[in-house]
Amino acid sequence: MDIKTILDIIANQNFPIALSILLIFRIDRFMQEIVTAQKEGYRQVLENTKEIHNTITNLNQQNREYYSLYFTEVQKELSRMKVELGSPR
Repeated sequence: MDIKTILDIIANQNFPIALSILLIFRIDRFMQEIVTAQKEGYRQVLENTKEIHNTITNLNQQNREYYSLYFTEVQKELSRMKVELGSPR
């Protein structure tokens, strides 16, 4: 075998292998970027979910306080009306 034949064999046999390795490394890097982006997306969703939960909790607390105060005022008004109705005129 002469050198040209050997170089042709190496070129024909090793080029597909080298190309395959190159593509595997590129796909691996691409997959790592996808995983990183996905983790960031999950983190943002979790953060936003916590913020929504805190907002709903605060609104519920404000509603409880408002209706507690409103109920107290209604009770006072009813007590006044009861006294007025019960008092002789």
